[in-house]
Amino acid sequence: MGKRLLYGFLVIIVAFTATEIARQTQWLEGVERAHDDIWHQLAGRRYRPEHVLLVTIDDPTRLEHADDPLVFWAPHFAQALKVLRQAGAKVMGLDFLFSVSAEAWLKKLDLSGGKSRTYDLALRQQLAAGQVILGGNMLMDEGGKSTTLLPIKEYYFSLPGNLDDVGLTNLFNDPDGVIRCFTTALHDYQGDLWPTFAALLADRALDGKLLQGRQLLQPIGFAGPPGTFPRLSFQRLLRPQAEIDPEIQALRNKVVIIALEGKIQDIHLTPYARGFLWFGPLMMSGPEIHANIVETLLTGRFPRPLPGHLQTALLLVWLAGGTFLFFRWSPWQGLGAGVVLVICGLALSYGLFLYYWIFPVGDLELGLSLCFLGTLGVRLTGEERTRHRLRQLFGRYVTDEVVEKLMATGKLPDLGGEALQVTILFADIRNFTTISERLSPHEVVEMLNTYFSLICEPILDQRGTVDKFVGDAVMAVFGAPVPHPDHAQRALGAALIIAARARDFQDWMARRFPERGLPEFHIGIGLHTGEAVVGNIGSPRRLEYTSIGDTVNTASRLEGLTKELGWTIVASSATIDAAGPGVLTGRRQSLHVKGRLETVEVFEFLGFTADADNLPNTPG
Repeated sequence: MGKRLLYGFLVIIVAFTATEIARQTQWLEGVERAHDDIWHQLAGRRYRPEHVLLVTIDDPTRLEHADDPLVFWAPHFAQALKVLRQAGAKVMGLDFLFSVSAEAWLKKLDLSGGKSRTYDLALRQQLAAGQVILGGNMLMDEGGKSTTLLPIKEYYFSLPGNLDDVGLTNLFNDPDGVIRCFTTALHDYQGDLWPTFAALLADRALDGKLLQGRQLLQPIGFAGPPGTFPRLSFQRLLRPQAEIDPEIQALRNKVVIIALEGKIQDIHLTPYARGFLWFGPLMMSGPEIHANIVETLLTGRFPRPLPGHLQTALLLVWLAGGTFLFFRWSPWQGLGAGVVLVICGLALSYGLFLYYWIFPVGDLELGLSLCFLGTLGVRLTGEERTRHRLRQLFGRYVTDEVVEKLMATGKLPDLGGEALQVTILFADIRNFTTISERLSPHEVVEMLNTYFSLICEPILDQRGTVDKFVGDAVMAVFGAPVPHPDHAQRALGAALIIAARARDFQDWMARRFPERGLPEFHIGIGLHTGEAVVGNIGSPRRLEYTSIGDTVNTASRLEGLTKELGWTIVASSATIDAAGPGVLTGRRQSLHVKGRLETVEVFEFLGFTADADNLPNTPG
């Protein structure tokens, strides 16, 4: 047992160390991302967005204004911003990169009239009124040099904060191209810090208390799959008296993102883009990703890792539990236990995910796999060889279950011989000489094989050891090699079943050998309890695991007395006393037994009383 504990401790340490190395080198990042994506899909819509709404230029809006190029939509944007401002929107974001204006186009076309100077005036006035964030974009060339694309000067100069009211719409991609995190700011080639679009919207909604010149990389607390955020058609803001529309009035104190949404334009991979079970891959629009980022910042629902010490403690608990089961059970049972432990770890990780805690199960899966392989290696090189040796040694005498229990005790038998308290059983066939004279040799062998098969089963069922066959007699030991405190009870229980099966065997004899004039089939059983030497006994070329001593000799003599006494089962007082209460006996005598000076008190054993408790399974 001490050696097993040492091996188990070493396996846990090696597995934990390898897992920590894998974590530090981010070798399991792909596995963790896959789990994170699956958790998102299983969770579905996690909460109803509270702070952000999307105003989308959808298909109906574009169809209604099909003759107006987007560059000439400045009056429409101005009207939309005016309605939103009247409804009490907290802050409005235009998720567009205005790289050219209608006025510039009109001037380029050299069209005369005031329109070329005032076409965008209403939009510039709305921008100057504040509460509006415009979008920009940062591009990187192959050399890592950045170029920042900004709205036209006429627009950002109209903003109260000028460039301070411009946020970059860039999104942060993981190495696999999926958007799971966001950054609050980006550095350009010259080292200047530019806030991102969603972070700037959240900052203004919190009255400038969020950014304070910081750059943070955070996971997005997605509210749900694509379509979770409420949407309002841009066209509804352009209707007459739109400001009294109840749905528009409900935008008070909301962050509103105005954007163009399409099925193939500005769509991205998110955790919901991975196909899993019945969940199909879903792409998410850029505006809705921005909305998720703003909602994350305003609600504080950040996915955050468990504290390091708690992660370590949980991992060690799982590894210790798995290693214990892997050593205790067979490899196939251990594999099943490992699968169950992984499933439990996945369930814990998912449950924590629902509360925005991150528990990395990739570490747990790797650690348990290493523990299983480690224990399997130890067992194959150590315990399995011992188990194989024990099966070879005891396979003829005991069941595999007894061998497993013997291994589980951690104390292997002393094959050189040890004194143990045991109960010995001898069972012999009456009138065997007469029976064998009237049967052919092949028929005698057939009869004995059938008979021994019947009577050995109850011995093994009661966890006894079939020690040897001596002609027509069988010797069994209870209490070795696996110790059983109730070995006397087990021996008596086996004796009852053997006697019952012997009575039934008479019918088999009559059917198999009719009209042979065979005497009735009877057996005698003797039992004695005491100390015997148990171990490998014999010559170097012929060893046999057996029991010797006065206890064995006395049991054999008691079996011989059954013919003289006319009892089927003769048990010594030592066996009856060791069996405890609940033993039912008949006649009793004190007799001299060959080889012993003192008399032996013997009993006719009949069975167990009806109210006996904790006795082995016996017939009747």
